[in-house]
Amino acid sequence: MHDHVREILRAIGEDPDREGLKKTPQRVAESYRFLTAGYDQDLQHIVNGAVFTERADDMIAVCDIELHSLCEHHLLPFVGKAHVAYLAQDKIIGLSKIPRIVDMFARRLQVQERLTRQVAEAVMEVLEPLGVGVVIEADHFCMRMRGVEKQSSYAVTSCMLGRFRADAKTRAEFLTLVQQTRR
Repeated sequence: MHDHVREILRAIGEDPDREGLKKTPQRVAESYRFLTAGYDQDLQHIVNGAVFTERADDMIAVCDIELHSLCEHHLLPFVGKAHVAYLAQDKIIGLSKIPRIVDMFARRLQVQERLTRQVAEAVMEVLEPLGVGVVIEADHFCMRMRGVEKQSSYAVTSCMLGRFRADAKTRAEFLTLVQQTRR
C-alpha cells in the first residue's frame, strides 16, 4: 500500500519526498489497516460466548452507538450513530457486544444501507430473538466535501426483522425510544 500512496501523491502533483509527506504513505497504510480492521473479525469471535439464558421477552435497546466507516464509493468517512434493539426470547447478549458488532461491520468499506442490514442480521443470528430493529443516522463526507456539498444533510436507514417488521406497535415503540435518545 505504501508504494501506491506514493504514486497517488505524485498523481495529484505532490512531492512524496518533501518533509511533510515523507512518512505519509506509512501513516495512510496504518490508518487504512485500522479503519478496515472489520475484515479480520468474525461474529463468533466478537460475541465470545457472551450470550446468556435469561427469562426475558422484553425489548432491549442500545442507543447512540457512535460509528465511523468509509464510503466504498469514494473512500471518504461517514460518521453517525446506530440504535439497535431486539425482542429477547429467553436469550440476552452482553450489552457491550452490540457496539462491537456495529464496529465490526462499520470497519469495512461500506454503504450505510448494507451496514444497517448486516448489524440486524448478525444480532438475529446470534440471539434468535423475536425481532431486531436497527436505525443508523450518519453524516457522509462524500456529500459534504464533494459533489452536492450539503453540510446539513444526513442519511437515516433502518432494518426491521421479525416482530419489528410485522408488528406496528413494536416498531413504533422502538422508533419512539430512538427519538427520545437524540441529543
